[in-house]
This record gives sequence, structure tokens and C-alpha cells, in this order.
Amino acid sequence: MPTCRSSSEKCCGILLAAGAGSRFRAPEHKLQAILRGRPVYCWAFDAVVSAGLDAVIIVTGAAALDPTTMPEATIVHNPEWASGQATSLQCARRAAEALGMDAMVVGLADQPFITAAAWRSVANAPADIGVATYDGRRGNPVLLRRAIWPLLPSEGDQGARSLMTRRPDLVVEVACTGSPADIDTMEDLQQWNSSTNSP
Repeated sequence: MPTCRSSSEKCCGILLAAGAGSRFRAPEHKLQAILRGRPVYCWAFDAVVSAGLDAVIIVTGAAALDPTTMPEATIVHNPEWASGQATSLQCARRAAEALGMDAMVVGLADQPFITAAAWRSVANAPADIGVATYDGRRGNPVLLRRAIWPLLPSEGDQGARSLMTRRPDLVVEVACTGSPADIDTMEDLQQWNSSTNSP
């Protein structure tokens, strides 16, 4: 089992932002919706940038995100986004390989309350796969070291979850602060916009 992230290991943050967001009944895509004055995806992006990883890769698909809001990112479009999250993960993998990364920490752009500290903690997990937990429940982000990239699924909508189920021996859980709450519906958005408290 590998040790915590070494100074020579190059690790990137991945934001998956390709899905249709079909449960969000509004003219705009849920990632473009305004949460507390800013688009939903900008909150997630700022957290991963603040984590201080070696690069940030955004995988887009159904929604066109404004590249000027993400000057630090490598933006990769997944033309097969409708086929499921696994295709976006493969896009991320190819981009990470092209940048010479040794590991990637993967999160979702519709989870605006995951902290930079959570991204950093998961990046340093002493395992091939590290998964954030919140009050004992697994969530995002998820660390995937290069040794297991060939094992990642190429189809379906589970991303790395199917691999974690098949190979629990590779997984270490990392207790994190923050919240894995996501913005899936208009009701979710209205709830968080009407609350002044952090989740």
C-alpha cells in the first residue's frame, strides 16, 4: 500500500461537470444556476483550486461553462457525456495522463460545499483509492492513484464506485469536514439560497 502523497507525486483535482442535470427543472442547467450570488460550479471549482493540487481538470458535457471563470483549469469536453459518468472519468484519466499526473482526486461540480481541506485530505490518503466520508458515509472527492487507472470502468454511470465495490482492499476512508450536499433540484437550490447557514 502506498504511503501518503510524497513531494514528488503529481496529483490533480478533477471536477466532473458533464451530466444533463435532468432533475433540475429550470431554463438553465443546474451548474449555471445562481447559488448565493455565483454559479453553482464556481463554488466547487474554488474549493479544488484552493486545495493547492498540481493541476485542475474540468470535464464538461451537457452545459457550456464559462472558461473565464476557470482560468486555472484544463477544460476537457466529453462528447459521450450522455453515456454515463464512466466516460467522463475516462476523459479525466486521459487528460491527467497527458499532464503527467500520478494521481487524481475526483469530485462533482454540483457539490458546492465540499471544502478545500477535504480535497487536500483525500489527496494524501495512504492508499490507491481514498474516499471522503462525512459522518461515516462515503462521498466525494475520491483519490485514484495511477496504478489503478486501468481498472476504472469505461461505461455506465457509477464512475469509481463499482471499482471500490469490487476491490475494497484498495480503499481507505478519509473523515472530512464540510458537506457532500448536492444541487439536484430547484428545491435544493432554493433551500440553500434561503439559508444563511453553512450546511
